[in-house]
Amino acid sequence: MAYTVFQHDPNFGPRKGLEGPFHYPSGAVLYYDPKAGEYYDPRTDWYVSNEDVAVLQQQIVDRLTQNA
Repeated sequence: MAYTVFQHDPNFGPRKGLEGPFHYPSGAVLYYDPKAGEYYDPRTDWYVSNEDVAVLQQQIVDRLTQNA
């Protein structure tokens, strides 16, 4: 089974009040904001739509099923 290894980037460390960081195969890094109930993209300083997050999460599932 192949594993994806992410390079540590100090810009994407823990952030107070947010969960994560969550790294996706596309290179996206998101944090979950439990107060807003949304995922936050620190690169754009915007919240990501639920539809876009679902696409990113599906990439993980696809990657795992390819390697199974």
